[in-house]
Parts: sequence; C-alpha cells; structure tokens
Amino acid sequence: MNFTDDMFSEEELEEIRSQFYYTECDPEGNKRLFFDNAGGSLRLKRAEDEFHRISSFPDAPGHSNRLAGVLEEAAKQGRRDLKEVIFNASGGALYPGYTASAVMMEMTRVISENAVGTNYVTTVLEHPSSFDAMVLYARKNGCELRVARANRETGGVDAGEVLSLIDKNTAVLSCMAASNISGYKYDIDTIFREARKINPELYIICDAVQHAPHGKLDPEKYGVDAMNFAPYKFFGVRGFGVAYLSDRAARLEHNRLAGKPKDEWLAGSETPAHLAAVTEIVNYVTALGQKKESGCTDRRKLFELGMERIAAHERGLLQIMLEGTKREKGLRYIEGVKVQMDGRDLRTRDLILGIEFERLGAKQAAAEYEKRSIVTFERTYDSIYSTRMLDAFASKGVVRISPLHVNTSREMEDFLKATSEIAGL
Repeated sequence: MNFTDDMFSEEELEEIRSQFYYTECDPEGNKRLFFDNAGGSLRLKRAEDEFHRISSFPDAPGHSNRLAGVLEEAAKQGRRDLKEVIFNASGGALYPGYTASAVMMEMTRVISENAVGTNYVTTVLEHPSSFDAMVLYARKNGCELRVARANRETGGVDAGEVLSLIDKNTAVLSCMAASNISGYKYDIDTIFREARKINPELYIICDAVQHAPHGKLDPEKYGVDAMNFAPYKFFGVRGFGVAYLSDRAARLEHNRLAGKPKDEWLAGSETPAHLAAVTEIVNYVTALGQKKESGCTDRRKLFELGMERIAAHERGLLQIMLEGTKREKGLRYIEGVKVQMDGRDLRTRDLILGIEFERLGAKQAAAEYEKRSIVTFERTYDSIYSTRMLDAFASKGVVRISPLHVNTSREMEDFLKATSEIAGL
C-alpha cells in the first residue's frame, strides 16, 4: 500500500509550514531539521501569539470589569474546545494542571484509593508518570500489580496480553493510547471494551500525551475514566497539562475547595492564556478538516477530519523513512542501521521511530545528527524515562526520530542521506 498518495500537496504543505515557527531554521537563524517533536512539538504561531496576547492582560477572569469578561470568554471557549472538540465529551469534567505528568499521578492516586478490587493492571511501556504511580499506589493499597509484556515485533503491547491479566477483581487498568518510544498505537477499542465485559466496575486510565498530536481522542466512546494530554506536544505552549475525567471519577473525593461542586478539580485561578492557545490549535486543525469537507459546520467533525489528514500525511512520511525513495535508501535497508520495534502495519503506528547504529551508541549518533543540523533524541539505558521500555525490547538505547506533519518528503530524504553517512562512520 502506498501511503504517500494521501499526503498534503506541495502547495498546501507550504501554507501549513508558514503557520509554524522554526520549520526551516532554529531560533538563532541556523538552518536545521527538528525531529524531536515527541519531546515538545513545533509551535503553531497563532497559539503562541494568542497565549502572549491574553497573558499580557493584568485583569482577572471572573471579576466585574469589562476586560475581565474578555478573559472569561476566552477561557470558556477554551474549555469548550478541550471538552467537546478535543475529548469529544458531553459529560465528565476537566482537570487542568501544571504538567500532564502531575495530572496523571494525582488522578491515579484518587482513583486507586477509591477503586474496589485486589489487583491493578498496566503495561511495561507506560510513561513513568503512569507506571510509577501504579507501582506506588498498588503497594500503598495492598494490591497486586500486573504488568503486560511488550511484543518485540510490533513495538507495542497486544490486546490479548493486557486482557489476560484482567479479572473480576481488577480495580484499575492503566493503558496508554500510543507508545512514546515506538509510536505503536494500542488497540484501546478492544482492550477497554473487553476489559469492561470482564469487570464492568473497574476504572480505566489512559495516557494520551503522545497520541494527541497524531490522532483523535474519544474517552467516552471507550469508557475511559481518566485521559490526559499535554498541549506543548500538540503545537501549543508549555506549563499546562489537562485531563478528562468521567462523571464517576470526577466526583471521587479529591483535593478541592469546600465551596466548589464535587466534580470541580481546578484549585485556584485558571490561566485563560493557556485555554486561548488551545482554541487556536483547534482552529488550525478544523481548518484542515474544512478543506476536505467545506460544507461541514460541526466543530468536532471538522477536527476529526483535520486529524485524519494529519495522520495520513504522517503515514506517508513514515513510509518514506522506512522504505526510502529513488534517491535514498530507507532505514530498513541502510547497512549498519536497525529499526527497533519495527511494526510492519503503518496504520498501527504514529510518527515515531527508534533506530540503533551498529557502530555508534545512541548518544554519539544523536550528536552526529546535530552536526548535520538534525535534532533527534537519544533514549538511553541510564534514563529513568527509558530503561524499562528498552529492557522490554532488549535494547541498550535508540535514537528516537519524531518528525511532524509539517515535514516534507525532501526533508525525509535529507534525513536518510545523513543517516547513511552516520552509519558509515
């Protein structure tokens, strides 16, 4: 199957690139390729600019003066876009925080302290904010922790492996939407649906931080009780993490101001600038959807169409990186390079790759890429963010490659040419 047929046209891609900062050069004016979007994506200009504009107001939302009302309206629109468009939720509550990791750990604490059962289930590829919280609260609450193993061929965790660990006494299931080291997309439809059949009362937590920039989120469809993401990995600004909580999870006893509703998770004043930036991200994605279905006015539907177009372009980029072109060999065929966690069905993968070099360690290879003006990131065994995942794939370290939908076919070829040079050192 040739996925490059569904990529953006050159004209549209040029328009897309013009809407982001630093697609051609770094902030100091040096030409480079930024392939570390899994660590924090390229920034949408309108999101950054609107954040700074709203942030400059000294007024306080909720107060009685006119500009305070402007801030309140920006915050309301941002909350609507988060809940109704990005999460596609009609009920439940939002839980904003400083980081998506802090949000995840607090949600895990509250849910695990209230869930009824004798065991928790998670997977070996989870981010530490999820995995470490499950370890901590399983120990504190006297529950068994069951960990689903990885499939070394696909780069993910099989649905059957997860479900084999769940029984009628499973209190909490924490399973991510996509891996941040392999890009593998979990079959959460099957996992969550079948898990509820085994125990309808278990609580489901889903880390969607890595998947959000590449695909749709739909927690209510899957019966998820808690799902988080980080706007700074989705073309937005740092300093903000947010989660959806189901009605029953939102009402669990948690830290809140006594006078607030039982499902309120915001403690203190929110930041309208963060929410205004989210609205601009949604505006951008829906505009991509509008080009596919110009007569549609449903904001969530347009968002879905936009994300589908982003995913289609990224599958094309992934295919080029793996299979190559007439001018450059793909990663699968460059001597001295191994694609770790190389799932063959590209429809099950987001745009993230992990590669090893035969003659260079991951840190050395990442440094060689930077010499060639390509920013990647080494996932090495000495990192708390990598050790468990690398063990699962019997790897000592990989160079993580994470482009974005703003990248071009030619940039993939430039990357492949650099990779061939590095492999020959």
